Amino acid sequence: MDLPGFDTMVALLSIAIPVLAFVWEFFVGGLKRLGYRIQMDTTATEAAQSADAGVLRDMQQNGAPLTDPSFVLLRIENTGWTPIVTDDYLTPNDDPVGIRVRFPHRRVAGTVVTELSQPALRDSFVGDSFGVEQGDGVIKLPKVKLNPRAHYKVLAVLEREPGYEAETFPDPEVVAGLVGGRGGGRIRLRKTEGHVFASKPAQAFMALVVLVSITQAFLTFTRDEPRPAPLDCAGGTLHLHGSTAFAPVVLEAAKQYQETCEAKGVKIVPTEAGDFEGSGDGLEALNAAGDKVKLPGSKGLGDRLTFSDGRAEGNRPRLLPRPVALSLFTFVVNKDTGVQNLTRQQLKDIYAGEITNWSKVGGNDVPIHLVSRRSGSGTRVTLVQRVLDGRQMPQTTVDDCTALDPDKYGRCEVGDTGTMLDKVATIPGALGHSEVGRADGREDLFPVRIDGQQATLEGVEQGTYPFWQTEYAYTFGEPPADSIAAAFLRYLANEVGKDVLRSHGNRPCSELEKPLLCEPT
Repeated sequence: MDLPGFDTMVALLSIAIPVLAFVWEFFVGGLKRLGYRIQMDTTATEAAQSADAGVLRDMQQNGAPLTDPSFVLLRIENTGWTPIVTDDYLTPNDDPVGIRVRFPHRRVAGTVVTELSQPALRDSFVGDSFGVEQGDGVIKLPKVKLNPRAHYKVLAVLEREPGYEAETFPDPEVVAGLVGGRGGGRIRLRKTEGHVFASKPAQAFMALVVLVSITQAFLTFTRDEPRPAPLDCAGGTLHLHGSTAFAPVVLEAAKQYQETCEAKGVKIVPTEAGDFEGSGDGLEALNAAGDKVKLPGSKGLGDRLTFSDGRAEGNRPRLLPRPVALSLFTFVVNKDTGVQNLTRQQLKDIYAGEITNWSKVGGNDVPIHLVSRRSGSGTRVTLVQRVLDGRQMPQTTVDDCTALDPDKYGRCEVGDTGTMLDKVATIPGALGHSEVGRADGREDLFPVRIDGQQATLEGVEQGTYPFWQTEYAYTFGEPPADSIAAAFLRYLANEVGKDVLRSHGNRPCSELEKPLLCEPT
């Protein structure tokens, strides 16, 4: 049997250590635990000479002033997770004293209880169980019943032992113990800090967790090993075609798929958005590739996909569409037009040639120049269907957009979205259309609202924004399940692929409140 790798062992330790820390803290070491805290241990050596000493100057025992008096404030507490009762103390049953505190080289002049977490504890401090032990330097404390986190405080006044010349005194010695704990084991009295957090073994476990986490992070970020291919990866060359507007989205997703499935040897063709030929031409290329191979029966191409803005036109029975995302489009204008909002009727009149100057729609006195996509473009089909109510584009006035007459209304056509945006930005009075993600960030263009509505996915779902389309992925026949085309389609439908779609302003079809907007087949 193969042993777990180093990374696996580190991961298992990161789980096991906090579990062990929890068990130790709350079950092994924390069932019964009695703690003490020295909250004050200070001398009052100069009391006799201070003018403001007051009663401190008169501190006496048996009529004699105290020698080098000192004060100790002791806190006793239940720091465990179960109650402590009188039978838990390790002293004999006939001994009412549960704790003894010895102060080396000092004598106890007096002692008093100063604080009780529960008033009922006061009844424990009566009789011979509380006070000064024989030998003067020892305080005896009773077997007090303490609930978890309960405590009491004792203030002691002491004086220096004759003949002891050192400047400081040794720490008090607290002697006590409990019976109990896991397996009936003895638990010694613990000295606690000012803020109880966790026992030292638990803190050691936590330090180990931090060390393991740092080690795991270091291994993760420093190892440069090829990632194993996920089970859904497929290798080979994937040929992509179609929409120039959707091309950047497709290529980004394809690049991430290529990195994820590096071990499978994935190649993407093409690698630049400018090499996409448009929806119509891409569908023709896919159809021609399938016909050329002459695939039998229902077998489909496994290495080609075409993305189209909207459904394909014409009779291509073996091209199968799959809705991928809802895509937004927008109109854009040159900055000198002076408009940023148009009604649908105004847009229809502009494309019909009935409005030829921007001054007629509240803009500047500049002739309108339409920059459009060529026939077969999915973006153009979307414009005609969604905004112009099926009215076709007017005839072009020039073949080259640079030849538009600056003083007259005119129209020209270009082959891709990137060229269109560049032409609109440089031609005075130009109006064009684009996928929103391609137009965003262009400071040399103005987006145009339609009937006052900005291009938003919410507007589409609410029916207030008309310029949108379903992006379809087309295959020639049904691609084999283990083919790279089928694997990439599945990749677009999982969370990583959806993240790419969202980042470009698209909405995955599976996330729409109204799925019918994606027009599933």
